[in-house]
Amino acid sequence: MRIVLKNFRVVDEETDMPGTVVIEGGVIAGVLPDASGGSHEKDAAFVIDGSRLCGGGSAALMPAFVDLHAHFREAGFQDKEGPFPSEVLESASLSAVAGGFTTVVCMANTKPVIDTPERAAVIKSRCNALGLVDLYPVMSLTKGMEGRELSRISALPSRKDTGGSKGGSYIPRMLSEDGKDVASDDLFLAAMKEAKRIGVPISCHCDFGGQQAQAAKQAGQPRSVYSRMEENNAVRRVIELGRQAGCHIHIAHVSTKEAVQAIREAKAGAKAGRDALGGGFVLTCEVMPHNLCLTEDAARKLGEETWGRVNPPLRGEDDRNALIHAVADGTINAIATDHAPHSNADKEAGSPGFSAFETAFAAAFTELVRDSGAAAAPAISMKRLSSLMSASPARLIGLGGAGGRGRILPGMRADLVIVDTESSWIVEPESFKTRGKNSPFTGLELSGKVLMTIRGGRVVFDAGKPLVKLPKEKL
Repeated sequence: MRIVLKNFRVVDEETDMPGTVVIEGGVIAGVLPDASGGSHEKDAAFVIDGSRLCGGGSAALMPAFVDLHAHFREAGFQDKEGPFPSEVLESASLSAVAGGFTTVVCMANTKPVIDTPERAAVIKSRCNALGLVDLYPVMSLTKGMEGRELSRISALPSRKDTGGSKGGSYIPRMLSEDGKDVASDDLFLAAMKEAKRIGVPISCHCDFGGQQAQAAKQAGQPRSVYSRMEENNAVRRVIELGRQAGCHIHIAHVSTKEAVQAIREAKAGAKAGRDALGGGFVLTCEVMPHNLCLTEDAARKLGEETWGRVNPPLRGEDDRNALIHAVADGTINAIATDHAPHSNADKEAGSPGFSAFETAFAAAFTELVRDSGAAAAPAISMKRLSSLMSASPARLIGLGGAGGRGRILPGMRADLVIVDTESSWIVEPESFKTRGKNSPFTGLELSGKVLMTIRGGRVVFDAGKPLVKLPKEKL
């Protein structure tokens, strides 16, 4: 089936031009540097005209977004995205595509913990049946995330040797202990060596602050103080252990200026070849839109221990500016969401996290790219934003390159998102597809809106039509 998308601003990490994209059989067949589809429209199943989708000019056509960090709440937390297991995955998937995401890495902090390839494979298979997003569940580093013994990662074959599977066994594209760094250096190092052997990165959430942070807690210091110690100390720790293991360390949700600087210096050292202990050491990191846009002032207004609570917390203005600078200078590799839906009751009781799929692009675009008319120039270009949300995270988990995703090139899978960069909207969580309405952007005006999401040449979200609930036989 041929689909023609004409009169678009075509944007990826290397391209920003008016053009036409032709899709054949779910794959990008052509990218034409002109405004019309011309002869390609003949025999097309349908044509999408970008000039008719928004009032201010042509809509932008970008690679669909890739999220390295989300919580799908399957299994064990149906009340947050439920109420039934089938609806957990459906609600989260619908929310993802409404935000322009077609590839998502989900964390292992479920009940039971995803600590075996079989548990991960079941969740992936059920999500595949929905046909909305490609879900890649991580596996925990330790059994039950208890920090006592390695999970089944030691039994996994190398991704390089098997091409991603062996005998039908699921091989994760990322490992993580989520928000529970392994306390034992020896056990953590053993897990890192397994990750190197398998050929996948470890996502480190960096909350192990050691004696300094523990003493601050015991002394009654506020979360803003001891959590900074936790993040900064843990970042330095995982970098050093990662060097020793020679593995790929990916630092999740960076939020402090000190952590950013430690990462910047470690990357410079690795590039200069000064990591004598760490042959093969790779360091990457991600940032969340809420940390780029909001500060502790917003958390106080929302309720620092309720609706404004997130791990790590919203920080100060100096930290926010340091993150924006790190995005601009290339220190930060990806923008992820940490999508964490909660019920209203759970947020009132202090559960940390925000629903983030459906505001991620708009928040990042508004803060980093939009020309607001102010004296300061935009922090980054649309090409750089596309790289951070699509190509870079796709490469990081081995899904870039020929036949992959994250770019608009012939031969790449037709995972695309259409966005209106001219319009603004007020965030009203009641309209979210996710059942978790816990957004820190509630009531705020954001620029940029996701209009359509395409996965493998198939439209999986269209803002112009109500989403139809999937029939149960497909679950």
